[in-house]
Amino acid sequence: MRVVFFANTDWYLYNFRLSTANQLKAQGADVVMVSPPGEFGERFAAHGIRWTTLPMDRASLNPLREAFTIKSMVDVLRREKPDLLHNFTVKCAVYGALAARLAGVPAVVNAVAGMGYVYASNGMKARMLRPVVSALMRGTLGHGRSRVILQNPDDAAALTEARLVPPERIRVIRSSGVDTERFRPCEPPDCPRPLRVLLAARLLREKGVGEFVEASRMLKERGREVEFLLAGTPDPGNPSSFTHEEVERWHRQGLVQWLGHVDDMPTLLSSVDVMALPSYYREGVPRCLIEGAASGLCLITTPLPGCREVVTEHGVDGMQVPPRDAPSLAALLMQLDDDRDLVRRLGAKAREHAERHFDERLVIRQTLDVYEELLDRGLPARSVVAG
Repeated sequence: MRVVFFANTDWYLYNFRLSTANQLKAQGADVVMVSPPGEFGERFAAHGIRWTTLPMDRASLNPLREAFTIKSMVDVLRREKPDLLHNFTVKCAVYGALAARLAGVPAVVNAVAGMGYVYASNGMKARMLRPVVSALMRGTLGHGRSRVILQNPDDAAALTEARLVPPERIRVIRSSGVDTERFRPCEPPDCPRPLRVLLAARLLREKGVGEFVEASRMLKERGREVEFLLAGTPDPGNPSSFTHEEVERWHRQGLVQWLGHVDDMPTLLSSVDVMALPSYYREGVPRCLIEGAASGLCLITTPLPGCREVVTEHGVDGMQVPPRDAPSLAALLMQLDDDRDLVRRLGAKAREHAERHFDERLVIRQTLDVYEELLDRGLPARSVVAG
């Protein structure tokens, strides 16, 4: 039994899908990771998992280059002969599904965690690409022996209403899961300190990064001692990304403490009080929010698809702020700064919600159930839990 995972970065596969791969390996399956070159891919060898690369430019619109990427994926699949291909992100789902058809792969799972830049942005480039991407999705994702995994019911409804995927092929699995043993609440500090607020994400405009910085500016002008931490890096492959220079300027101005890429997220989360993601991106279920919830942090996000899967009710398991509204975000942060008991209560409820809905063991089990729907022989049955 062989399963191939295909994503547009090795970073994504290593950070979000390694646990699923380990579980498959523990059940006797051979797992192969496929992505463009990157610095994380070599780490798979330590887990006994093979990694192979192919040429792929996430931002490319060159037809010849894109055709070469699809041909390269067909070559990989013909060489590996997987029983099942699992694709991640819209572009990989479209290319992987097409390559699987050409290579004769018997079963395909396409995971689309949010609709991405093309559907989130109102820029001219995104609007021009939208009908093209929709046509490609309609022509590839619903064919053959396949399933589409989405992370929230809103995306499922959107794809069904647009007739991009037949509803009987859609499965909703809420998030890629989080290790609730690794991400755990910690004891509050013994001595009083300023409220520490973290935004951890790709530094895209639609993630609400600009509103986060503006809220910091507003609190600074009011003399509030609230620490704003920003974890993540610009994304050159996304047209809506902030630049390195812009983020460095915020850091120099004292508006945010820019941490860049952070490998050890559990340690960072144990040092903050609030996780903020004022996103108006077409999220699946944001990873940073479920990590923050598992860590017992107070969450602030928008009541939009994906985000409201984590913060389900304002003032109960987190706070909801209107999108594109820096003053409202600043006001909520002042409220939390003045009421640390509220911060702790909301964090405790967020932890309960994460344990009930986002534990990675539940997500892995649901994912393997989808595989079982498609595989003739099913997965090898070994009662082993991946570490």
